[in-house]
Amino acid sequence: MKTMTGYMHGINLGGWFSQCDHTKERYDNFIVESDIETIGKWGLDHIRLPIDYDLVEEQDGTYKEEGFCYIDKVVGWAGKYGLNMVLDLHKTFGFSFDSGEAETGFFDNEDYQERFYKLWEKLAERYGKYSDRMCFEILNEVTDKEYCDIWNTISTKCIKRIRAIAPDVKILLGGYYNNSIEALKDLALPYDENIVYNFHCYEPLVFTHQGGYWVDGMDTSFRMPFDVTYGEYQEYTDKYLARFAEDLSSFDKNAVMGTDYFEKMVQEAVRVAEERNVALYCGEYGVINLATPEDTLKWYKMICSVFDKYGIGRAAWSYKEMDFGIVDDHMKSSLDELLEVL
Repeated sequence: MKTMTGYMHGINLGGWFSQCDHTKERYDNFIVESDIETIGKWGLDHIRLPIDYDLVEEQDGTYKEEGFCYIDKVVGWAGKYGLNMVLDLHKTFGFSFDSGEAETGFFDNEDYQERFYKLWEKLAERYGKYSDRMCFEILNEVTDKEYCDIWNTISTKCIKRIRAIAPDVKILLGGYYNNSIEALKDLALPYDENIVYNFHCYEPLVFTHQGGYWVDGMDTSFRMPFDVTYGEYQEYTDKYLARFAEDLSSFDKNAVMGTDYFEKMVQEAVRVAEERNVALYCGEYGVINLATPEDTLKWYKMICSVFDKYGIGRAAWSYKEMDFGIVDDHMKSSLDELLEVL
């Protein structure tokens, strides 16, 4: 299995140019140069920059030069402080992983798809020259499994059009169920040697999203420690996350959550990556700020030990706020230890 050199230890800049109120005030002040300098001093090797199409496109598809200039600025800062960069299209016209965005129609509308291809051609023209320190992630978190076949068609067309402009930039590709490990086996075969398979990992979800107000079925007052038995994890999952239905029956219900859980979780990803000779990258992983910092650190240590074992690159979610911010007051007591494992 390949490894994604230069993208092994990173962090997301969520909420800056994506999942935000798209205002100049937000763009100018949410994250500034000193934040990028801080990340560089931490010793991480890259940042993942989510952007919504709103940053660079008007509703009618007209491009916003000022939006591209913001990306230019981040590219410059990343270079200045020795950081590589993943440019992630978090939302495209007609599709968002978040149903609250009310973006619909992308997978059925060829005009929307053509707009998506043209946007990536534009991005490739502008940033393909940075292939030594930038990767492209063509779309964040395809949702429903029913989109699998059409997404394989769309993603392949998009990659071909990018390749005509940027022949060697690494391209990250994830699948249905929000970049699930399960989807990796159903992704189109790697188009070339510079394709990376991408997944997201917030398992066990009942721990990492405990009390999450946006999670269907979750009691917002629910809290749990990390060190409980698999039986208790199953009980809490069945009670608060029935829709997601994680099955933990293969584990001893009286045993306490351990590394064996994360080992088993990544086995399928590693199998697919070895079979297809692609690198693996976990573009998002993290714990809600309602968990204690001590328990959050335990989770990070355990999952990162498995990532390290199999050579899986990753970017933690997220640098600041977004209910997961690692520089927020919540994590101050454990930040130094956390930075050792990210």
